[in-house]
Amino acid sequence: MDFKVADLSLADFGRKEITLAEHEMPGLMAMRERYGDAKPLSGAKIAGSARDAVETAEIVVTMLPAGKHVIAVWSEIAAAAQPGTLLIDCSTIDVESARAVAAAADAKGLLMLDAPVSGGVGGATAGTPTFMGGGSERALVAGASTRGRMGNAIVPAGCAGPGSAAAGERARGRGSSA
Repeated sequence: MDFKVADLSLADFGRKEITLAEHEMPGLMAMRERYGDAKPLSGAKIAGSARDAVETAEIVVTMLPAGKHVIAVWSEIAAAAQPGTLLIDCSTIDVESARAVAAAADAKGLLMLDAPVSGGVGGATAGTPTFMGGGSERALVAGASTRGRMGNAIVPAGCAGPGSAAAGERARGRGSSA
């Protein structure tokens, strides 16, 4: 494919950005190598920050290592998301953090699902993880639209917080499997 470059200094900038991506974004480069011409991310928009990414989003999904990370990222997200946006947090975090972000989301008019993942590596590999969904009935209904795209089920677990508690029980082998 031929391209016309109006400002050759931009070509140098582009080369530098590609070099940076090759060294600083190994996940992106692995996807590029694995999927090549299939272009599974065709049409995706790359954002410079969480705030930029959610300004026009209808559904925002996060999966972070701990409650403190969820709280920090969600404060940025909540400031930019439009009322009615569905926020789904798939992190397995403490109940207090899940409830804190749910309250902050509710105060901004956002829908929130506390939906940690169950199913382990096998479920992830097969594309059939189960989500423990804690949130309002409206958020659970909105979250049902993700079924089949993100996993095979969202198991309702009441308000925000019990989703994290249910996932924690399953992780410790105390809950039943879905």
